[in-house]
Amino acid sequence: MKSIAQRFRLRSVTSLVTLALASQMAWAVDPFTVRDIRIEGLQRVEPGTVFASLPVRVGETYNDEKGAAAIRSLFGLGLFTDVRLDVQGDVLVVNVQERPTVAAVDFAGNKEFSNDILQGVLRDAGLSSGRPYDRALIDRIEQELKRQYINKSLYGAEVVTTVTPMERNQVRLTFNITEGRAARINDIEILGNHAFSEKQLKGLFELDSGGWLSWYTKSDQYSRTKLNADLEALRSFYLARGYLDFKIDSTQVAMSPDKESISVTVNVTEGDRFVVTGVSLEGNYLDKDDEFKSLITIKPGEAYNADQVAETTKAFTEYFGNYGYAFAQVEALPQVDRSTNRVAMVIKSDPGRRAYVRRINVQGNARTRDEVIRREFRQYESSWYDADRIRLSRDRVDRLGYFTELSVTSAEVPGAPDQVDLNIEVKEKPTGNISIGAGYSSAEKLSFTFGLAQENVFGSGNRLDLQLNTGKFNRTVVVSTTDPYFTANGVSRTVDLYYKTQKPYQDQGGNYTLVTMGAGLKFGVPVTEIDTVYLGMNAERTRIKPGTNIPASYLAYANRFGYTSTSFPFTLGWSRDSRDSALAPTDGRYQRLLGELGLVGDARYVKANYQYQQYIPLGKLYTLAFNAEAGWGKGLGGRPFPVFKNFYSGGLGSVRGYEQSTLGPRDVTGAFIGGTRKFTLNTEFITPFPGAGNDRTLRLFGFVDVGALYGDGEKITGDALRYSTGIGFSWISPLGPLRFAFAVPLRKRPGDRIQRFQFQIGTSF
Repeated sequence: MKSIAQRFRLRSVTSLVTLALASQMAWAVDPFTVRDIRIEGLQRVEPGTVFASLPVRVGETYNDEKGAAAIRSLFGLGLFTDVRLDVQGDVLVVNVQERPTVAAVDFAGNKEFSNDILQGVLRDAGLSSGRPYDRALIDRIEQELKRQYINKSLYGAEVVTTVTPMERNQVRLTFNITEGRAARINDIEILGNHAFSEKQLKGLFELDSGGWLSWYTKSDQYSRTKLNADLEALRSFYLARGYLDFKIDSTQVAMSPDKESISVTVNVTEGDRFVVTGVSLEGNYLDKDDEFKSLITIKPGEAYNADQVAETTKAFTEYFGNYGYAFAQVEALPQVDRSTNRVAMVIKSDPGRRAYVRRINVQGNARTRDEVIRREFRQYESSWYDADRIRLSRDRVDRLGYFTELSVTSAEVPGAPDQVDLNIEVKEKPTGNISIGAGYSSAEKLSFTFGLAQENVFGSGNRLDLQLNTGKFNRTVVVSTTDPYFTANGVSRTVDLYYKTQKPYQDQGGNYTLVTMGAGLKFGVPVTEIDTVYLGMNAERTRIKPGTNIPASYLAYANRFGYTSTSFPFTLGWSRDSRDSALAPTDGRYQRLLGELGLVGDARYVKANYQYQQYIPLGKLYTLAFNAEAGWGKGLGGRPFPVFKNFYSGGLGSVRGYEQSTLGPRDVTGAFIGGTRKFTLNTEFITPFPGAGNDRTLRLFGFVDVGALYGDGEKITGDALRYSTGIGFSWISPLGPLRFAFAVPLRKRPGDRIQRFQFQIGTSF
């Protein structure tokens, strides 16, 4: 018994024969005037669709030519498997047989892709419920589904379509998928290399033959795109070391018969190593030759370096752009002497005509208002083109965090060679989110979090936050709203409402608590593109809630000044951020200075905290990071520094290897009460995680920490310093930045509480 698919193919062949026979029949009818047209065989297709396709109408003359044209037109609709014209007197009868329509589409056996993703493939190919069944289309879809699986290294994937007839000339399609196992790279071999070892060259590749972490990195799953990127990295490696004639002769990818194992062989020709003898300039340099020469990174006497050449030409182009020459042509021409293996570099430049920006066009922002994007631009319309300002503008828009994709391109204005338009193309992302979760840390134990954030309220660029955090020692409720352009020149305004409860990390089983509630108003004034000054004022009320084993210092403060203190501290701060990333920085610097001054209310004090971070890239893989922090506080008006404003040290964020907040002074009860002066220095050497390639979301680091905490009036000596060293790793997980550290204290004193293994979500250093 023939399958349903075979029957449909047979019908298609029959239709072609019918078309030919019907055409012959149409030529055998004498012309006549059509009195009526009748259509038979329709089930779902509207009669109007058929009538609109007929080249003849009631009252017109029917002839052989119109009959043949009618059959071709109806078949061209793709809705019918058979079309026949009959003539009954002066009535034209159109007999049709409709194609089956797709009633439903199912998938079976798919694990790598969800049904929604596969349905998207079908929609892109033009197949959905209600569409006519087309075997040719089904064949193309099967091949597209296989291609999707090949992109996932599932080369053995098979797709078989089952067609099940249903009532009213409908069918159900079921795509039966056998995924098989992902093909793994068994071996990568590089042939023809002499100057560098195969191990060194294979270390440049993202692809490898697998390791203990391959389940995470997928580095042993073959991908043509990844291989091309690796080959380009190999080519760049040689060109950066003087091998000007290096070439990749061939690349063979061999697959095992079971399609689960792949071997990659790369054949290369290294060529000779060339040395640069000199660099000269040709062309127009705007009478600024010395300034352009200072941008040259190509070094005569050293090996030819393609990276330096590209860096130089890019610097020249950008420098021309700073003077308004948007379409400057810069070309590096090597003059090669192969008899001596030397090369002289000639950089030829043509700045073209100076241009100014006619119009700035913003596209793709369905939600975000144009003004939210335009106010970040430092390149203005009707001003000279300035490449430096355009780059700065792009970075400022990108830092908004509202877009997944952002591009700024320049386009010539037809008929105006001295004008350009800037086109800003953005792709928006959802900027509102609700997060509910739980976390666990070695200090806080189990904590629950709830967050409601909208970074771009109604597309205005304003931010609204609601944060709730519960923990064993710290509980917080914060409501905050920020208007980044409270004034037209970029002064921001933040309003905060907060309620916090805090216990010292070591309370020896007591249940005393510090309860702080308040509100704050803060303004941020941009001084430069990376500097911001903050001014604000808070209204706070702090209550020492007594309990068992309350530290003597807390009790003494409460007995003297009361268990409740009201203050109105002024805040003054400054920050400068030039890091290349906030989550996983590898270069740049971050500084922050925060000051707090309480002159009004029960608590009279001054408090300052300064933080300095520096990231130094050591090549493409390694980073040296420093973090220094200093805090200082003092009571005013003859009053001591409020104990509930003390600094704490020890644990993650300060000196690892010691229990959280256990360094520094203790009172007579043995409780850790913090101090008024704090110093911390952290040094980290950050490397790729073994087996993870150069994945910046997963990094290994070694560290050395130094820190000390001093009480009010305590003499600053080296005895209070604590040191530790250890290793750890950081992972930017779906829950947030996660850091683990194993530390060994290098200096211990009696009473120190050691905790070698520590971890927390959302910390740095």
